[in-house]
Amino acid sequence: MQSVGEADGRAHVLAPLLRQLEAEQERWFLWVPVFLGVGIGTYFWLPSEPGLFAALTPLAVALALWVSGPRSVFLGLVIGAFLAMALGFALAKVRVEWTRAPVLQKQIRAEVNGYLELIEPRPKGGHRLTLRVISIEGLDPQQSPKRVRITTRSSTDGLQPGDVISMLATLMPPSGPALPGGFDFGRQAWFDEIGAVGYAFAPPRRVRGAAAPPDDLKAWAAVERLRQAIGQRIRAALPGQSGAIANALITGERGGTSEETKTAFRDSGLIHVLSISGLHMVIMAGSVFFLVRLILAAFPALALNYPIKKWAAVAAMLGAFGYLMISGSSFATVRSAIMISIMFLAVLLDRPALALRNVAIAAIVILIVFPESLFNAGFQMSFAAVVALVATYEVFRRRGANVFLAHSGFSRLAYFFVGIVLSTLIASSAVAPFAAYHFHQSQQYAVLANLMAIPICNVIVMPAALAALIAMPLGLEALPLWVMGQGIDGMVWCAERVSGLPGAVGRIPAMPMIAFLLMVAGGLWLTLWQTRWRLLGLGFIAVGLALAPTLRLPDLLIGRDGGLVAARVDGDKFSAVGSRRPSFELIRWLQHDGDAREPKQATKAVGFDCDGIGCRTALKGVTLAVTRHPAAFVYDCERARIVVSRLPFPRGCSGPTAVIDFFAVRNNGTYAVYIEEDGTIRIENAREMRGLRPWSMPPQNSFRRRRVSALP
Repeated sequence: MQSVGEADGRAHVLAPLLRQLEAEQERWFLWVPVFLGVGIGTYFWLPSEPGLFAALTPLAVALALWVSGPRSVFLGLVIGAFLAMALGFALAKVRVEWTRAPVLQKQIRAEVNGYLELIEPRPKGGHRLTLRVISIEGLDPQQSPKRVRITTRSSTDGLQPGDVISMLATLMPPSGPALPGGFDFGRQAWFDEIGAVGYAFAPPRRVRGAAAPPDDLKAWAAVERLRQAIGQRIRAALPGQSGAIANALITGERGGTSEETKTAFRDSGLIHVLSISGLHMVIMAGSVFFLVRLILAAFPALALNYPIKKWAAVAAMLGAFGYLMISGSSFATVRSAIMISIMFLAVLLDRPALALRNVAIAAIVILIVFPESLFNAGFQMSFAAVVALVATYEVFRRRGANVFLAHSGFSRLAYFFVGIVLSTLIASSAVAPFAAYHFHQSQQYAVLANLMAIPICNVIVMPAALAALIAMPLGLEALPLWVMGQGIDGMVWCAERVSGLPGAVGRIPAMPMIAFLLMVAGGLWLTLWQTRWRLLGLGFIAVGLALAPTLRLPDLLIGRDGGLVAARVDGDKFSAVGSRRPSFELIRWLQHDGDAREPKQATKAVGFDCDGIGCRTALKGVTLAVTRHPAAFVYDCERARIVVSRLPFPRGCSGPTAVIDFFAVRNNGTYAVYIEEDGTIRIENAREMRGLRPWSMPPQNSFRRRRVSALP
C-alpha cells in the first residue's frame, strides 16, 4: 500500500496545477473541440484501418468512466478529455463507413451514364462535371463508383444540374499524394464519395426520357440551377475577370477566375477575399441585420412595442442561410454561417455575441458532421484566424477598452483603419504556420494589401453584391453589379501592385509535422486560456519555430508513372528529367522544397548525361540511371546503384541496390529516395505512407510487385 505521505506529496505537487485549472474553469469548454480533433487526428494517423468494434471500444470505456461516480476535479478533466478524444475517434470511423462506396481499381475507357450534379468552369476552358453514376459500361452496379468527376473541353450549353447525361470517358482511380506523406487527394475524394476521375473528348449527351433523379438530388439540383442562373446573370452584366470574381464572391464559383488573378491575390495576401468565408458572411448577414432593423425602426409603433432587434437577428440568420446555399457550402462558409447563426442566436437570448464559446460550438458541430474537415487547410486557417481575433477582442473587453466609442468622425475613421491593420496582423500571425505547412509560402506585404483592399471590399464590393441579389428578381441588377465591378477592379489593382513588389512572397521549405503541431498547440494554449500561464504557449511556438528547418528533404523523387524524375545533382536544387511541360507533381515538389523557380526552369536536365535511351548522373557518389529504352537495360543494370524506369525491368537485374520500375510506381505511387553520407539508401513510397486505408489503392499484380526491388 502507498503511504499517506506519498499521497500527500503528490497532492502537494498537483495543488498549483489544480488551482490554475480552477481559475480557468470557464474556459474548459473551449478545449472540447481541441480534444475532439486529437481523437480524429489519431484515427487518421493509424497505419491501418481499425475495425468498427475497435473504434467504438474507447468511447464505451470513456462513457463508463464518466458515469462511474464522484471524482476529483483533475481526474474529471482527464476523463472528459479522454471522452472527447474517444468520441472524435469513433466519429471518424463512423464517417468513413457512412461514405464507403466503390472506388475504381484501374484505368478504363467506358460509356458513363449519370445524373449531373455539378458543372464547374475551368480557367483555361472547358468544364468539370460531377455525375452521380447510374451505370458504367463494363462494370457491375456493385463495382461502380457512386460519383465520378470528368473534365471535358466540349460545350456544355443547355445542360443543367439534375439532367441525365451520357458520355464516353477515360476513367481512373483518384490520384494519391504527389509525394510520400503529402496531401492525399484520394482521401478527400473518398469523403466526397467520388470513386473515379477522368476526362472526355466527346461532348456529353442529354438522355431523353430518363428516370427522375432521387429526391435529395432534386433539391440539390434546384439550388445548383439557381446558382447557375445567378452566375449567368452576373457574367451577362459584368463580363471578363470582374464578372468572374463577382461570381466567385456571390456564388462561390471560382473556376472562371484566371490563374494570373488568383496568383496576384495569393501573393499579395488577399486570397481570402476570393473565397467566401467569415469576412463575406459577416458583411452579408450584418448588412441584412442593419437594413431590416433600420426599416423596422422607421415605424415607431413597431420600434416602441416589439423587439425589432431580435426580428432583425432572425432575418440575418435567414440571410446567412440563403447565402450559404448559393455560395457552394465550403467548410469555411459553413463555419461562418454556423458562427453567424450562433452570434444572432445570442442576440435573441440576450447573451454576448462575440465569444470564444461560440467559435468552439461551431467547431464542434463541423467536426461531428464532417470529421475529415480537420485536415482541410481552409478549415484550419479559418478557425485559427477567428480564434485569434476573438481572443484578442476578449482581452480588450476585459481591460475595459472599447475603441468603437469614439465620437468624432475622424476618430472613427482612424480606428477603422487601425482595426484593419491590427486584425490583419493578428490573423496573419495566426494563419502563418498553416500557410507555411500547407502551401510553403508567406506573404510579406499582407498588411499593406489588406489596408488598401479591405475598405473597398467592406464599403463597396459586398454591399453592392447584396444589392445585386435583392435587385436580381426584378431584373435591376445591372447598376449594383457595375458598382461591384468598380470595387473589384480596385481590389485587383491593389493585388497586382502589392504582389509585384520585390520580395512579396517568401518561399518556405517543408517542415516536420512535430514542429507544426507544436506551433498549433502553442497558439491554442496562448488564445484559449486567459490567465498568465497562457504565456507558456509562446514556449511551444518557439520550439516549433526552432524545429521547422530541420526536415530532411529527399535527394530523389520519382513520379507516380515513373516518367518524371527529379534529383539534387546541382547543389541543393532539383533537376528534373522526363517532362517537357510543367506537371502538377513537379509544381508540388518545388513548393515542398521552398523553391521559387518555375517548373520549366527545373526541367532542363542540368547535371544529367542524357542520350536517346536514358539519362545518368552521380548523386552523392551514388550512380543513378533513368532508363527510357530496353537497349539501356544491360548497361544500367551493371553500372548503376539506383535504376528508375517507366518500363518493366528484366528479372535478371540483380546489380542495383534499388530498381524502381513500371510495376513499382503502379503499385506504390510516388517514391522518395534519401542517400545518407555513408552511401546508405533509404526509400519511401506513397502507398506505405498512406497505410492500409479504404481510400488507398491495393497493390496490383502482387507477383510482379514482389519481384521488383525498391529496398536498400
